[in-house]
Amino acid sequence: MGTFRESMTEEDQDWIRKQKLFVVGTCPLEARGHVNISPKGCDCLRIISANQVMYLDLTGSGVETITHLRQNGRITFMFCAFEGSPRIMRLFGKARVYERQDPEFDKLFKQHFSEWENSSISVGARSIIVADIDKVGQSCGFGVPLYDYQGDRDNLRKSYARFGSTLDRFCQYWCTKNERSIDGIPSGLLGKNGFELHILSSWHRLQGVMPL
Repeated sequence: MGTFRESMTEEDQDWIRKQKLFVVGTCPLEARGHVNISPKGCDCLRIISANQVMYLDLTGSGVETITHLRQNGRITFMFCAFEGSPRIMRLFGKARVYERQDPEFDKLFKQHFSEWENSSISVGARSIIVADIDKVGQSCGFGVPLYDYQGDRDNLRKSYARFGSTLDRFCQYWCTKNERSIDGIPSGLLGKNGFELHILSSWHRLQGVMPL
């Protein structure tokens, strides 16, 4: 039997922090739009309070989550126990997107993701997603198989390293590959400030500084 509560308990938070994988679910408003489910790793999730979490949104081939959140804000996080006692936990809420050009991005990054500073991950970070949680659901998870965690893949870091140490190529990628969702909905990524971000990235490159 599943149970629901209005916020995460301390035990919930401790358990979530131990998980190596979580899944984010979003969907557009359109009746024929596609539901998106994105697996996340790389220690990118942070619990801020009993009703708020955030994660570092890393550059990828799709932009579904950002697009859906900009349209309606709805989001669900799911965590599964792949070892130990079975458990599934879901966090339901509304989220907002802070891109690199937003003042909040730099502040949140320095407060919660400082260990990634001066790494290829920091340059490849596309945004920070902050979610306010209004419902926490827990169910048995008896059908989830047991798996052994072997470690994080290094493919993402290697991929980002090939982009270089500045934002120029990432900006180009976001503007060409992350412009719309698979349903054709504009992502709004970079928006009207995209050109200014290109200029800022070029200035940092000339100064020999890795931008955040």
